[in-house]
Amino acid sequence: MGQKVNPIAFRTGVMTGWKSRWYASKAEFGELLVEDQKIRNFIKNHPQKTQYRNAGIDRIEIERTRDEVKIVLFVARPGLIIGKKGQEVELLQEELQNLIGRRVNLKIEEIHRPEVYAQLVAEDIAQQLAKRSSFRRTMKRSVEQTMEAGAKGIKIQLSGRLGGAEMSRREKQIAGSLPLSTLRAKIDYGFAEAKTAQGHIGVQVWVNQGTYEGDVSDGADAEAGKAPKKPKRTYKR
Repeated sequence: MGQKVNPIAFRTGVMTGWKSRWYASKAEFGELLVEDQKIRNFIKNHPQKTQYRNAGIDRIEIERTRDEVKIVLFVARPGLIIGKKGQEVELLQEELQNLIGRRVNLKIEEIHRPEVYAQLVAEDIAQQLAKRSSFRRTMKRSVEQTMEAGAKGIKIQLSGRLGGAEMSRREKQIAGSLPLSTLRAKIDYGFAEAKTAQGHIGVQVWVNQGTYEGDVSDGADAEAGKAPKKPKRTYKR
């Protein structure tokens, strides 16, 4: 009872695709998996360029062919990564090529509504908590912004020494509907850690973005094809 399944892992391969799309033999698989993780960590936690952390990177998708590695970044503020005349992108591409020793093709996709993406909401809350803002006010503001952006529902859960208390505890806020077991519900999940003076605070966010495309028509067809109810029995007077 009370055990949660990661909503992204639950839907991967059924409703959504994988974030790493490639095939490898058993001998090479482990090495390439570690390489993928190395790429993601390098971009998210770049040793010199701290602006990447403020760019709002939601996810990094990796595709492999025989000749090159294609990396797609989904970013809320792409200008911080692209730089003037695309110079920053070329530098990052070179750094990644040196890191893994393969040819890299880097692409950047813009996210238009960052308030609806759970990972970005979680990172935003973590940044505010690290600046010593009130956790209740931060949670309330994030819930309001996400619902105003058009989400069907949101749940935020914080865990740790909230407000500098001696004992760690959990606090959560929920708004709208959040069906965690319904596969066709588009539930996004994000996790971040706020590094405060008292210790780390874990931030978990679930966002209901609606339903996957194509489900509306399927539902209408199912409704139309339903067997008719038995007519009500009439009684003679």
